[in-house]
Amino acid sequence: MTHSVLLAEDDRPIRTALERALTLEGYQVTAVADGIQALAAAHRERPDVILLDVMMPGIDGLQVCQVLRAEQDRTPILMLTARVETADRIAGLDAGADDYVVKPFEVEEVFARLRALLRRTTAGSAGAEDGGGPGTAPDGAEEPGEADAEAGGAYEARVADSGVVEAADLRIDGPSRRAWRGERELELTRTEFELLELLARNAGIVLDHSTIYDRIWGYDFGPGSKNLAVYVGYLRRKVDVPGSRPLIHTVRGVGYVLRED
Repeated sequence: MTHSVLLAEDDRPIRTALERALTLEGYQVTAVADGIQALAAAHRERPDVILLDVMMPGIDGLQVCQVLRAEQDRTPILMLTARVETADRIAGLDAGADDYVVKPFEVEEVFARLRALLRRTTAGSAGAEDGGGPGTAPDGAEEPGEADAEAGGAYEARVADSGVVEAADLRIDGPSRRAWRGERELELTRTEFELLELLARNAGIVLDHSTIYDRIWGYDFGPGSKNLAVYVGYLRRKVDVPGSRPLIHTVRGVGYVLRED
């Protein structure tokens, strides 16, 4: 199946090189040079995935992302950024981006992240059709760690036939991709939702970095990547608000776990 990519990059050499590489990889590419053209192309062509530079003249990549998300456009967005500070990456996630690549980058990493985004989109669509959600085990198989949770005395997530997961005071509706903590609905990006659902389904179980990377991105970006830490930190800001009991915990050197302490 040929996937369509909207590439928005104002640097002509980078845009030309990426367009050529993506085309050789088998993608159908529409390449534009600024945010205004990117919005027009997104509305006109409805691409399968968007590759969006942050720093562009006029309307920048963050504003493009914000506009599309405000329009309820859930097309997966991979941001290209020269900004390496965590705060800058968080700004991209806050705008609604699903993932990011820091310049300078290897084109193979861009390909890997695009494949991961497209796999998750396909899996999410299939899950919505069959009543499941991202992270639902096939054919009734157990999720990794769920059986161990009972044996180890950790509390388990409650999973209803409707696909709703409940853990602590969290309620996550996989088919509709909505989540609540208590009575408060959480505004989550695609990646944040899938990460929270994975942690909730394995409540009480410590999930290591490799497992989370494999289940969420379909690709392990290695021990030097800060990708997961940034997403967890941002998810905490939405789930563990001041005054509430923290649910998402770091197990240093291992990974993350959702539990009530």
